[in-house]
Amino acid sequence: MLETVNLKGKLGKEEYRTAQAALDLQLGEAQRKLRAAGIPVLVVFEGWDAAGKGSTIGRLVQPLDPRGFKVHNAGPPTDLERMYPPMWRFWNLLPPRGGIAVFNHSWYREVWNAPIEEEAEPSLAVAYEQIRVFERQLADDGVVIVKFFMHISAETQSKRFKRLEEDPAFSWKVGKAEKRRSKHYDKYMILAEDMLRETSTSYAPWTLISGTDERLRSVRVAETLAAAFDTALNRPAPPPAKAPTLPPQRSSPLDHVDLDLSIPREEYDKRLPALQAELRRLQYLCYRRRQPVMLAFEGADAAGKGGAIRRLTRKLDPRGYEVVPIAAPDGVEKLHHHLWRFWRALPKAGHFTVFDRTWYGRVLVERVEGFARSEEWLRAYREINEFESDLVAHGMVVLKFWLQISKEEELKRFNERQNTPEKQWKITEEDWRNREKWDDYRLAVSAMIEQTSTTHAPWTIVEANDKCHARIKVLETAVAAIGRALKESEK
Repeated sequence: MLETVNLKGKLGKEEYRTAQAALDLQLGEAQRKLRAAGIPVLVVFEGWDAAGKGSTIGRLVQPLDPRGFKVHNAGPPTDLERMYPPMWRFWNLLPPRGGIAVFNHSWYREVWNAPIEEEAEPSLAVAYEQIRVFERQLADDGVVIVKFFMHISAETQSKRFKRLEEDPAFSWKVGKAEKRRSKHYDKYMILAEDMLRETSTSYAPWTLISGTDERLRSVRVAETLAAAFDTALNRPAPPPAKAPTLPPQRSSPLDHVDLDLSIPREEYDKRLPALQAELRRLQYLCYRRRQPVMLAFEGADAAGKGGAIRRLTRKLDPRGYEVVPIAAPDGVEKLHHHLWRFWRALPKAGHFTVFDRTWYGRVLVERVEGFARSEEWLRAYREINEFESDLVAHGMVVLKFWLQISKEEELKRFNERQNTPEKQWKITEEDWRNREKWDDYRLAVSAMIEQTSTTHAPWTIVEANDKCHARIKVLETAVAAIGRALKESEK
C-alpha cells in the first residue's frame, strides 16, 4: 500500500500559491458552515517522524477560526490514563458538534508504536476492533473523520534528522525514541501496512500523503479536507425524532419475575451489616489490585434504586467510590455522542462508580418519548454492548441491576410520596405521565434486557416489591461478582 505512494512528486511555487489561496477560502467558509450545521470533525495525522506532520497542521489551521478548532498532541498514555480503558482519553478529547479536533498522533499508537515500544505487547486484533468500533460509532453520529498517513522513505527521514540535529533550535526533535524508530524503520513499515489495511473503512478511510515536498503535501491535505467537508455539508438532514409506533405486547423476560419474594425484617437486619462489611473488605482489595468496578441501576420510578444504592455504599470508604446521578442530557452533553458523558464518568483502576440511571436512557425514555430517532435507539443496542465489552476487556467489573415492581406497587409508593411532606420532592408530574405509558416502558425494558444482557455484562433482575429483599439481592450479587473477579485476577 505505502509502496504505491509517489514520493518524488513536487509542486511549483506559483501553482502552490494559487491552489493554496483558493483552498484557504474554501476551508474557512466550510468551517463556518460546519459550525452552523452542528457537524463535528476529527482530523487525524499519523506517519513517520520528520514527515512534516507538525508543519502541515500549522499550515492547515491558518485559514480557520481558532475559536472553532483544537489541536491535540497524543503522546504515550500517562500513568493516570493507563488507569482507564485505552479509548477513554480520546473520548474526553472529542469536539462538540460544529467543532474540529486535529490529532497529531492518536489512538493508532496502540497498533503502530506499542507493539514495538512497550514491554506488554497489545492484542492487535482486539485493538483494531476497538478502533473500528470507536470510529464507526462516531461516524454513525454524524462525525466527519479524515485520516492522513504522512509517508517518507527511510533515506529522506535520515537526511532530515541530520539537518535537525545540526541546528540547536531543532535538535531536540530528534531524541532517543525517534532514533530507535528510525533504526527499526522496516518493522514499523510492516505494522503501518497492517494498520492501514485493517482500519481504512468506508466511514473513516485513510489518505496517504507524500511528505517529501512541503508544498504538495499541504495542498493535498487541504484538497482532501475540503472534499470531505463538502460531502458532509451536502448530506440530507435526518428526519426529526418522533414517538415510535410500538408493536403489541409479547412475551417478556419480566413475565416470570416473582414479585412476591420477600424476607423477614429480622433476617434483613442480620444479613445487611454482614454483606456491607464484606463489600467494604472487597473494596480495599480492589483498590490494592487496581480492579475497577461499575454498578449500573435502572428501574421504574419509585422502584427503590436510591434506597438500594444507599445500602450498597453505606459502609464503603467514600474516598474510593462515586455515585453519578443521571438526568436528561444538558446543553454540553447534547453536543456529543450519547455515550460521551458516560465515558467521562468511568471509574479509574481500583475505584467504584455507581450510576443512578445510565446510558440505557437511549433505549428507554428516549425511545418511548420520541427524543431519539428510531435508527438512533436501534443502533444504541449494539453501541451499548460494544461500550460494555470495552470496559470488561479492560478488566472492569460491570454490574447491571433492573429493579422491577408491579404497577400496583408503584401507585402505592407514588401515593405515599404524595401524602408525606418530607417525601413530596420525590414525586413529579413527569412521574405520573410516565405511569400512563407503563405498557410502552415495559415493552422497551423487555427489548433492552433481551438485546443487552450479555455473557460479559448480564442484567440482574431484582424483585423489588419488597425493599428488604431487593437490597439484599443487590448486595449479594455485587459481593459474589466482585469476589469472583478478584479470584480471577490472582490466576
